[in-house]
Amino acid sequence: MPKRLLATALIAAALPSLATAEIVGEHVTYTVGDMEFEGYLARNTALEETRGTVLIVHDWDGMTDYEERRAEMLAEAGYTAFAIDVYGAETDPQSMDEYRALSGALYGDRETFRERLMGSIMAAEGLEGVGDDMVLMGYCFGGAAVLEAARAGADLDGFVSFHGGLPTPEGQDYSSANGAPIMFFHGSADPVSGPGDLAAVMAELNAAGVPHDAQIFGGARHSFTVYGSRDYDLEADQGSWTGLLEFLDESL
Repeated sequence: MPKRLLATALIAAALPSLATAEIVGEHVTYTVGDMEFEGYLARNTALEETRGTVLIVHDWDGMTDYEERRAEMLAEAGYTAFAIDVYGAETDPQSMDEYRALSGALYGDRETFRERLMGSIMAAEGLEGVGDDMVLMGYCFGGAAVLEAARAGADLDGFVSFHGGLPTPEGQDYSSANGAPIMFFHGSADPVSGPGDLAAVMAELNAAGVPHDAQIFGGARHSFTVYGSRDYDLEADQGSWTGLLEFLDESL
């Protein structure tokens, strides 16, 4: 799944003027259990106080410049952003088989998946510029990870899935969700998690009393926000980013 930096036109369309911004990004190593992970922290050091913290879970190909750029975009919008790692600092997947093996291992071991998610959230809490108010977001595999954290009862202020994997694993439900809102940005033509999956998870959330909403992009396929992919959809990408900023403004 190719990843490229965002075009200048998209930045200009989605973000305010950056004339006074001083965006600083740095890689951060942290430990969960006995394993080392590497995330990416971005913030605007010109701000005395940011608008809150947004945590980003990477896609199935691991931490790349895609997540780093999204973190920088959030910093440009006034947030502290931390792209977390759930694969491990020593991993550097380069093929579809490796992506599938790493993501599949966590799908098959939900206890470890949750441990890494919760541990990464705890690690973020001690970073410079990170406050008490946090939202967790993710793309594709990262969107599925966001829902895993919500079901695990992560104590956050909101959860956002972009074209994520939506089905709830057998034996799980949303009874432990903390009551923070869950937002979905999804394409109506997604062949991986289709409209039926979205309807099913929203019915589960409704039954569990968990606040939720969805913005559906007609005709958009699975990876509509991934620059350079065959499914990339500029209108859906820009629309979902605008929707994210509105959600963050309400939640943080």
